[in-house]
Amino acid sequence: MSITSNSNISDPSFGRIEFVRKAGMRHIRVRIMEDGLRVSVPVPASNKNALDFIYENKEEILKKQRLIRQKKEANHLKIQPGFRLRTFSFEVSLSPSVREVIHFKFTEGNLTIEHPASIDFEDKVFQEHCWNGIVYFMRKEARRILPVRTAELATRFGFTYSGVKIQSGKTRWGSCSRGRNINLSLYLMLLPGRLIDYVILHELCHTKEMNHSDRFWQWMDRVTDSKSSELRKELKKYNMP
Repeated sequence: MSITSNSNISDPSFGRIEFVRKAGMRHIRVRIMEDGLRVSVPVPASNKNALDFIYENKEEILKKQRLIRQKKEANHLKIQPGFRLRTFSFEVSLSPSVREVIHFKFTEGNLTIEHPASIDFEDKVFQEHCWNGIVYFMRKEARRILPVRTAELATRFGFTYSGVKIQSGKTRWGSCSRGRNINLSLYLMLLPGRLIDYVILHELCHTKEMNHSDRFWQWMDRVTDSKSSELRKELKKYNMP
């Protein structure tokens, strides 16, 4: 396996492993996520050193990863009678019907999931089908809304960027490449507007500072009216489904 600086690899045990070079660090740090790891590597060390460290602590890391998955599964909203979900731009509800199949009806501000009256709500196929439909419309709305909002905020605060892509990853709300390409998760649509703006501004500030240095947070305070710490804490209360 070839490993280079700032690389991503796919590992059968841990999932996607992202290596990030960090100047000024003294120790390897591993952020554990449900479907992968984000590894901060001190400049003197190599990514192979980091991979060796991960495998030396394999059982402990896998145990924590399983707990994260279990917690997310427990928090996952179940589609059941009376189910309602409010996204940024539309509300989801259920409606029994005479249809023999599940049907999604999307109108401005509303997504109605019409289902056979006799449907088994415990059926995993039914649950998966409903969530796939919800995610489909969240993606469409994210593509409609988020690039426009990014342009508005960039214009207001004087940022420049290369482009915006909407992604379905569940590990990060957003990211910014060195080429100033901004990636935003479609799951931002589950957040209130002020936190959507916070994430977008976070990535726009990375077009100025590609790190989380004091200068980066100075930028964040500048564009959030000195509320970056408050908004950051609020965002941590939200989990992706």
